[in-house]
Amino acid sequence: MTVFRLVIEYDGTDFSGWQKQPGRRTVQGVLEDALAVILRSPVRLQGAGRTDAGVHALGQTASFQTEADISPFRLRKGLCALARPDVAVVEAAEAPMGFNARFDAVGKHYRYAILNRPSPSPLSGRMRFFVPQPLDIDAMCRAAALLVGAHDFAGFRAADCERETTVRTLSAVEVRRFDTDIFIEVKGDAFLKNMVRIIAGSLVDVGLHRLSLQSIRDALTRGERTAAGRTAPAAGLTLVSVFYPDGWIRQR
Repeated sequence: MTVFRLVIEYDGTDFSGWQKQPGRRTVQGVLEDALAVILRSPVRLQGAGRTDAGVHALGQTASFQTEADISPFRLRKGLCALARPDVAVVEAAEAPMGFNARFDAVGKHYRYAILNRPSPSPLSGRMRFFVPQPLDIDAMCRAAALLVGAHDFAGFRAADCERETTVRTLSAVEVRRFDTDIFIEVKGDAFLKNMVRIIAGSLVDVGLHRLSLQSIRDALTRGERTAAGRTAPAAGLTLVSVFYPDGWIRQR
């Protein structure tokens, strides 16, 4: 038996998320179908995180085990051929027995992308949240700094989030501008449902002066969803990388 771990890149626009669902096109479903052809046997693929519909990935990690005799090179090449055009396996390697892409992960890096100019872009629209009004980057940076550290993020989760504990630790929340592109980089140990999208939406609302820094503080201290800002669209969110204790990571 061999355990493989994969680093996967995908455009999530036309997928109903990562997790396999009956009657829906998902990233896990496409890859498991491809693996069944390559290995001539069905396998269960374990992803590091269940990205929602429309969310993208540069460094999603997944693992599976198989009795098939296949090299990482042949595996990667076969998966790329069968899963294209909107999914690619950019790395494949053998992993220690017992490795699990989900349960062995110790953190993730997400990036939220915003296009901030008067006109939308037909080229990058699938990967950006279009905001035509000017954004106050300094205010967004001040708000982002409030989120770093260990906090109760109950006010930054979806209403149907089922996690019992809502305390999470963020090691970085940074806002950077490059011409008309704004990127919000968020790194942490774990995330609640829609947490990064709500953080991004809240920072945008701060940048538009629709939300105050005190509202961000209130969302953290009171745990009230109404104190935070909007849930930003899925199109702007990308899972950049997943962190593991052994340092096996793909950074972008």
